[in-house]
Amino acid sequence: MGEINVGRVNWTVISLGGSLIVPNEINTNFIYQFKEVTVKQMNLGKRFIIVCGGGRVARDYQNAYKIIAPVADSNILDWVGINATKLNAQFMVGVFGDLADQRIIDNPNKKIKTKNPVVFAGGWKPGWSTDYVAILFANNIGAQRIINLTNVDGVYDVGEDGERKELLHCITWDHYMAMIPKKWTPGLSAPFDPIASKEAQRKGIEVAVIGQNLRNFELCLDGERFKGTIIVGNSPNLYPYV
Repeated sequence: MGEINVGRVNWTVISLGGSLIVPNEINTNFIYQFKEVTVKQMNLGKRFIIVCGGGRVARDYQNAYKIIAPVADSNILDWVGINATKLNAQFMVGVFGDLADQRIIDNPNKKIKTKNPVVFAGGWKPGWSTDYVAILFANNIGAQRIINLTNVDGVYDVGEDGERKELLHCITWDHYMAMIPKKWTPGLSAPFDPIASKEAQRKGIEVAVIGQNLRNFELCLDGERFKGTIIVGNSPNLYPYV
């Protein structure tokens, strides 16, 4: 098969949380199952752009730097995190072998040509999370939705005591952004980061937030009902597949 322009076939953008790749140690069981599900979907004709987070690797280096450096430079913290995401992306290229484009795509705004059914990417520039990079990829190829695989099942309503209450199946970007910090910082823990959220709202891109249950991931890809949260524009109607 010759090279094709990404976006002219059935491509899905995934923001793959580093906390799922390397929560403490490399999560080989999850990665093996993730590959199984995505390869099954590839055999059905689907194609993937997968943006990898940094996970524990990024946090360990960032924390060590903050301990050692008299005054931690936020730019350095970002670059440490970016390179951790690229390490994870390179690892995932190896896991997928010949199915994967052997390049790590480092500019989400450039047109991508590949003969492979999956391409991997990491972070790009300081101040931008991999969630933000995933939104840029989606905008680049004209995707209306990305899937965010993270370490929580979705977005939960939170009580005054800070305890999680019910899972919110479908909410607007305005609602979601009122629930999270206004500013992104390296290592911020949120289902989807604030800068990426603003860009998604501006571009009219929906985000499906799903935990590490790969059956839910597969159901989402198949357009079926799944456990998770869809974050949308101004119409928080419950989707039939949520």
